[in-house]
Amino acid sequence: MSSKRKLKITWLKSAIGYKKNQKATIAALGLRKLGQTIEHDDTPQVRGMVFTVRHLVKCEESK
Repeated sequence: MSSKRKLKITWLKSAIGYKKNQKATIAALGLRKLGQTIEHDDTPQVRGMVFTVRHLVKCEESK
């Protein structure tokens, strides 16, 4: 098995009052409820999405 890195992403702050593309990015990441935590593979695409909403989420690396 390959040991791919994972990103643990937690939605911390509401997207109300922010641009539509940031709300869409939150949804595209698969976050539905405030406080929810999800895991994604560590890819440049996911990193870019996290960078777009870095003020709304917390991101940690995990294995």
